Amino acid sequence: MEPIDRKAITALRTLSIDAIEAASSGHPGFPLGAAPLMYAIWKEFLNYDPACPRWEGRDRFVLSAGHGSALYYAMLHLSGFDLSMEELKKFRQWNSKTPGHPEYGHTAGVEATTGPLGHGFATGIGMAIAEKMLAAQYNRPGFEIVSHYVYGIVSDGDMMEGVAAEAASLAGALGLGKVIYLYDDNKITIEGSTEIVFTEDVRARFEAYGWDVRQVGDAEDIGALALAIRKARETADKPSLIMVRTHIGFASPKQDTPAAHGEPLGAENAARTKEKLGVPGERPFTAPAEVKEYFAEKSKVMARKRAQWEALFSAYEKEYGALAKELAERWKSGFRVESGDLSGIFADIKQTSTREASGLILQKLSALVPSLCGGSADLAPSNKTYVNGAGDFSRADPAGRNIHFGVREQAMAAIANGMALHGGFVPYCATFLVFADFMRPAVRLAALMGVHVIFVFTHDSIAVGEDGPTHQPVEQTMSLRIIPGLLVLRPADALETAEAWRVAINGRKPAALVLTRQKVPVLGAFSDAIKAGAEKGGYVISAESASPLDITLVAAGSEVALVLAAQKELAGLGINARVVSLCSWELFDSQSEEYRARTIPKSAPALAVEAGVPHGWEKYAVRPENILALDRFGQSAPGGEVYEKLGFSVANVVDKARRIIGA
Repeated sequence: MEPIDRKAITALRTLSIDAIEAASSGHPGFPLGAAPLMYAIWKEFLNYDPACPRWEGRDRFVLSAGHGSALYYAMLHLSGFDLSMEELKKFRQWNSKTPGHPEYGHTAGVEATTGPLGHGFATGIGMAIAEKMLAAQYNRPGFEIVSHYVYGIVSDGDMMEGVAAEAASLAGALGLGKVIYLYDDNKITIEGSTEIVFTEDVRARFEAYGWDVRQVGDAEDIGALALAIRKARETADKPSLIMVRTHIGFASPKQDTPAAHGEPLGAENAARTKEKLGVPGERPFTAPAEVKEYFAEKSKVMARKRAQWEALFSAYEKEYGALAKELAERWKSGFRVESGDLSGIFADIKQTSTREASGLILQKLSALVPSLCGGSADLAPSNKTYVNGAGDFSRADPAGRNIHFGVREQAMAAIANGMALHGGFVPYCATFLVFADFMRPAVRLAALMGVHVIFVFTHDSIAVGEDGPTHQPVEQTMSLRIIPGLLVLRPADALETAEAWRVAINGRKPAALVLTRQKVPVLGAFSDAIKAGAEKGGYVISAESASPLDITLVAAGSEVALVLAAQKELAGLGINARVVSLCSWELFDSQSEEYRARTIPKSAPALAVEAGVPHGWEKYAVRPENILALDRFGQSAPGGEVYEKLGFSVANVVDKARRIIGA
């Protein structure tokens, strides 16, 4: 090992433990053990430019073992990113740029929010899919505009998680040769040796997945690490896993013990560790001048690489102007959809499920928004998410826009996050609503990061019918609504579904579309109200007569048609009701207080109706007894029968409305 290599790795280690000691909180074991892995990637292979962290031509790096964030921040600081030594000193403190786990959009150079184990692994696979698809669509002979690698460091914990296994299986099937993950194989977990519960042959498992697997017996051997990475780069048709034998808490008195994982070393042990690393008595937060100079020179090299890429792109623009313009728009997420773009699709359709409507809309949207792509967890025929004529992404056709994820909901959502993080894509992914529970951690991360992913959930209620309560979601829509930053849209009909898609495309944030399996009427008579009001999340779809308002019927999704029918019955009884379609709570709650009060006035009681759990509806209905919802699971029977027997009938809505107003 060259002297500068040793000094740089030691600096990464000492800066990491200094940050953890200052915070009296953190995970020193990973930084001490895995510092050579991080350095090997960043020293020779990773293309980046700290002056332009979002440079499109950069390689991507994902720290799946997000608890090792102190090492990541030390690397970013030394590499010249906008992360000062003062920020390292504020590790895990309020308003610092160095939170306990890496957060996308918060710290320059961080490519993905990681920490929930396995998700960084799967997110990196999404980035690799994005690279491969974008390259196939836009590269031309002599112009490899899109050509980069996805590097990552993964841990024993990542390897145990199901989401990583799902993603690894898909990556092998797709032959994603630009994925190179270094596995921090330290054989220790919080509870003890991995031998307690993790005895499988990881190499054999990944080889069975279709990965190229290599082993490095000593993490301190930088030459062996570099050689393994070079060999992995030469393997173009398989993702690569490099298993590196490391020692958690390297050089500390806690080396190779669970105690090194998740608590500071303590002042005495930190001092003893520095002594063993060859820097006895070193002041906290110190990096040798020659290490700083080394990385400063490297930053100049990286700046030249970016300049070369920009020159190549300029030549590409001259040769392929239309393609270059479209690609630039994709990187900027510059495509928008107007209401008129989707009008006319349902002019001759009287009733259809909102999932079928979504499928028709998607065919048109795919032509309007080149960055839109995605697929389903083996349910595309049911979710209606297959785009005709767009090709299937595969080894043979990497330009295809339809992605077959297989029955892998967890990985599918995390991969979609990775595609969005990569840039150039508005990914969508689909499954049945009841299986949103499998995807929840990735959906939550999408909301935390604010990435533009569209989650399509069909078969949205007890009307699923014969498949019974295992497949009839009652709590899932509400559970999605409580995720901060997630836009949930449950449209009432085909026309509102078109508006929901438009809002989801233009919103530049994660969105969930919640769609019916059963057919519902196309509310053509209310098309003007839908076009004018749907983007507000809640609006008066059918107004009362001129006489004073007696009651407001508030509903979402398929229950809007139900309450519209009830409105007619009530009118025949001399009861003046209005109907409010509440497609999106998040959008409606973001409107002005005056608009919300005008839409659901307090001058009359409100009845809220939804075929799901009642929790949350009281903020619109005010009184819990003014909610018609479900406090039980469904039952296996024809959908219409289940719907009616559990109280979702016109007669029951009318009866409940009458009781509320005392009529």
